[in-house]
Amino acid sequence: MCDTALLVIDMQNGFINEKSSLFIDGAPATVPACAKVIDGCRERGIPVFFVTRAYASDGSDVEHTRRAAWEAGGKPLSPGCAKEISVEMPEAFGKDVRDYHIVKPRYSAFFATELDLVLRRLGVRKVVLSGTTTPNCIRTTCYDAISLDYEVVVLSDCTSSKTLEIQESNLRDMKNVGAEIMDSETFLLRNG
Repeated sequence: MCDTALLVIDMQNGFINEKSSLFIDGAPATVPACAKVIDGCRERGIPVFFVTRAYASDGSDVEHTRRAAWEAGGKPLSPGCAKEISVEMPEAFGKDVRDYHIVKPRYSAFFATELDLVLRRLGVRKVVLSGTTTPNCIRTTCYDAISLDYEVVVLSDCTSSKTLEIQESNLRDMKNVGAEIMDSETFLLRNG
């Protein structure tokens, strides 16, 4: 039993493809580091959780703050949208039968999902956060994890924001509330 789990949040075409109205500028550059961490965790027996968004085709579950962009941009992350803006993840992540898949209805991976229950059943005490976007989904997941008494590691080169300034500011804020910030190489070395 492993006390650590990797969360890969929203690394989907709808957020990492520049054709999407929900595109995050820094996300594509993190794909290689995320893929390396995913592979490294699988090799080490660290559970990998893909926590994603998927919208209904009628948009009834789209956040009101994203609704206009979603409607105007081809309805990314919903059934029937173009593949390049779909719920699909990069091929570089591969597939493993041991992986967990959780669809979240809002920014935090913990909000209205079974994530906390599954982590506790696995004996996980530390969550390692990767994915996009740092000021939204990564940050709210970090704060919820800390509130639920998990230790939190945020992988700086496996997370992304629209600008470097936003990225650095949010990483600093999460560090200030108790998250450990490190790059993927350091994480893999420490968990070798």
